[in-house]
Order: sequence, then structure tokens, then C-alpha cells
Amino acid sequence: MKVLISDNLSPTGVTILKTAGLDVEARSKTSADEIAQIIGDYDALIIRSATKVTQELLDKAAKLKVIGRAGSGLDNVDIPAATKKGVAVMNTPGGNTVTTAEHTIGMIFACARNIPQSYRSLKEGKWEKKKYGGVELMDKTLGVVGLGAIGGVVASRCSAFGMKVLAYDPFISSEKAKSLGVELVDLPTIYQQADFITLHIPKTKETANLINKKTISQMKDGVRIINCARGGVVNEQDLYEALTSGKVAAAAFDVFEKEPPENHPLLTLDNFIATPHLGASTVEAQENVAVAVAEQVVDYLIAGTVRNAVNVPSVPADQLPALSPYINLAEKMGTFAGQLYEGGLTEVTLEYSGEVANHKLEPITLAALKGLLTPILDENVNYVNAPSIAKDRGIEVKVSTSTEVTEYTSLITLKVKSNGKTSMVGGTLNSKKEPRIIMVDDYPMEAVPEGDMLVLMNNDKPGVIGSLGTIFGQNGINIARMQFGRDTPGGLAVSVVSIDSPASPELVEQIRKLPNVLSAKMIKI
Repeated sequence: MKVLISDNLSPTGVTILKTAGLDVEARSKTSADEIAQIIGDYDALIIRSATKVTQELLDKAAKLKVIGRAGSGLDNVDIPAATKKGVAVMNTPGGNTVTTAEHTIGMIFACARNIPQSYRSLKEGKWEKKKYGGVELMDKTLGVVGLGAIGGVVASRCSAFGMKVLAYDPFISSEKAKSLGVELVDLPTIYQQADFITLHIPKTKETANLINKKTISQMKDGVRIINCARGGVVNEQDLYEALTSGKVAAAAFDVFEKEPPENHPLLTLDNFIATPHLGASTVEAQENVAVAVAEQVVDYLIAGTVRNAVNVPSVPADQLPALSPYINLAEKMGTFAGQLYEGGLTEVTLEYSGEVANHKLEPITLAALKGLLTPILDENVNYVNAPSIAKDRGIEVKVSTSTEVTEYTSLITLKVKSNGKTSMVGGTLNSKKEPRIIMVDDYPMEAVPEGDMLVLMNNDKPGVIGSLGTIFGQNGINIARMQFGRDTPGGLAVSVVSIDSPASPELVEQIRKLPNVLSAKMIKI
């Protein structure tokens, strides 16, 4: 079998592939046209960030079985297209955790002591000791937004510097945070108390522009902001204005919304420092991801073993046809539940009843976990690392089965416990193929889990649905499907409204203010 390496890869990774008996062509740089001309001959493609794997490229990849990314980000891969074609897509999460955390800490020090500015001044022949005086880290408060693998390393290292560490992460329990020596708080508390704020979150619809004019106004005067996570989680224009006014004393970025930044106003400021996306750029990290991706590709091509795949669960090939519909259902249920609950997740329970209980349940459970965790953690969650991510965050995962047949031939129930409250989503298959959500908490319904959906909790009173339809009509949003469930006539009701285009946050807020509406939330699957 043949492997194409289209970007620079450590020689150690190439050696692992060749030792396994694979025919390897390793290139340092390959244009899109060159790859398109030769990809049809290869069983595996190993890439980094430079290669773009598009639908057009995949159409030419007649033999391709697996794409391996030496790194964690997969923005350059059309994953739905690869999945449709039956190509496994793997990344190497964790290979650059320490490297990125250390870069963040370096940026914290540089931001506190004006190291780049004072060095530039010295090279210009100046000796400006008073101008570039800094602040100590000792006894300062660090706010960590996102206490995953990288955020956890930053928190522990900065605790050793004598900093008080506060953290916000809706997917970690207070017990887990306590074990790290970190106090778990909400975002407003971090804004109000932190002297330094460091971000370790993906860019999602929830986190885009998380740091903006409004949130900056809630922060301490003289706060310092560090972003070595993803471009776009900070509104760069709002930060520029805050740095100019002095509200924010300094900021340090390794990432930008558009890279490379061209004529960026932030780069004109003396209290802003930046690096060109160097978070994972160390010899050790590049060696780690090269070894990891090579071993994963070898395991997949030689033994059929799937590791760190983002689109294929670890299932033997002969069992996949029977399991695929349940895997699809469970992941959609998890994605649905993951966008409904309010944070502080401590426990997840999967209950399987009927025919589904006779199947191999581990990949179905993995799919549900992946769906549940993905809305916050984005591309770093896959079928393999979802359990370890849950464990690292102190989330207990329980599974129970029953072969007793209810009114449904097969039934999957997903229970999520957060902040002492348990939420539930029930699902089944229509015609043993099509996923359906048939229960939200205690409210029966039959909803198709796909696309943009508005989930509404309301008093079961006349006029709610009419008002909702009027608002959507006035805003040019077409309703595709509406499903309803209620406990008793005149009591409480849940509505799931599928719409052809997403409702804006402002429109959802308008819906929340309708008479008898108790809550409203947009969900995308």
C-alpha cells in the first residue's frame, strides 16, 4: 500500500511507515494541482496545515482509505466529504499540549515584563528602564477560560509561580478543578477579578467574539489578555480600542482571525505583542505528532485498527453496517443534549433497551459522548478520546441495558446530570434507519434531529405557536417541521421547530420575551 506525505514530516515518522512495509513518497511541499494528479494511486495521505483536502480532491482519490493530520486542527479537511467517501480522518490530539502551554506561559511573562518592547528599544540604542517597568506574577489572579489539556497545564504551572488561578469550563466538575488546585467560577467572576486572562477554547458559534467591548468593560482596569488558542474568539477591533484607552494594559496573541494579519491596527500598538502562530512549533512537538500520525496510519492500513479518528468509531468492519444507524442516532442525540444543558456536567448515563442492547454498545456510547462534548470542545473531540476527555473533567459515564421490548423495538435514553439537575433525551430509529428524538425530559414527541432547530419550553396556552410563526414570517425564516410534547393539557410543553435558516441571537431573545414562553434555545445538528 502507498502513502503520500504532502507536507514536511519528521524523518522519524517516515521511517515508521517504511519499516511497516508501506511504499512512502515524502514531499516537503506539494501544490494542490500536483496532489490532484497523483492522489488516485495512494491508499493514505498524511498532511499538515498546508494541504487542503477538498471535495474535488477526494473525488480523484479512488484508492484513499485514510487521511492522517500531523496535528490537531482539521479546518483544512472536508470531513463530511471524506466520511461520505468512506475515508477515515485522523488527527493527533495531545501531541502539542505541553508545547502550546509553555508558549502561553512565555507570552504571559513577556506581557507582564514588556520583554519584546524593551529588547527592541535596546537594539535601537536606548536604555528605557522606567518606560518598560512591568508587574510581578506573584499574588496576581489568573483567569483561565477553558480548562482542557492545555489550559490545565497552564493553570498548574502558573500556580507554582504563586498566582491565584480561577477557571471557567462548563465541561469540568468542581471536584476535578479542585484536584488541580483551581477554583471553578463563572465568566463574570473571571472578568471582575483576574489580572491576567488566558484563553484555551475553540472557536465555535458560542465562543466567537467572546471577548468584546461588553465583556472587556466588566474586567479590571489594567487587565492583560493572552490568546494562544484560536483567532476570532477575541474581537480584535474592540481589543484595539481597549488597549488604546488603557482599559486593557497589554495583550499577547499567537493567533489572529485572519492569518497572516495584513496592516493590522493591533500591530501598531506598543502594548500589544504577537507571534506568528508558533504555539505548536517546537522540535519535540513536531516529532511527537509525526510519530503519532505514522503509527496511526500503520495500524489502520495493516491491522484495521482505528485510533484518533474524527469520523469513524472503533468498530470491526464486519459489524459496522448493523451498528451505523445506532451510532448516527447516538451522536445526534448527544449533539442535541450538549447544546441544551447549562454546564457543570458531572454524570452521563446511557440506557439501551430492546434490540439495540444485543449489539456492541461501546461505539454507540462513544458516539453519544462525542456528540455531547463536541459543541464546546469542537475538533479536539473524537470517538477515541471522548472517554478520556470526560474522565479528565470528572464526568462519570454509566451504561445500562435491558432486552425488554417497550413500544419501541429499540430505545436509547441519554441522561445528563449537571448542576444537580438531570436532563434526558430519548431516541429511536424509524424503519430501523432514520434517527428520531422521541422524548425530551418528560415530554413525548417525534423530532428529526438535523439542521437548525429552535427548542422552546412554554406554558401550554393558546397563541404561543401562532406568535412564533408570525415572528419567523416577519424575519423571512421558513419553518420546515414542528414537533410538540406536553405533560398535561394546559401544563408545560416543549416544542422543537426545524427551520431552514438559523435564528439570530437577537431574534431568539425576542422569542424568549413572548407571552408564556419560558425558554428558547437554538440547536444545530
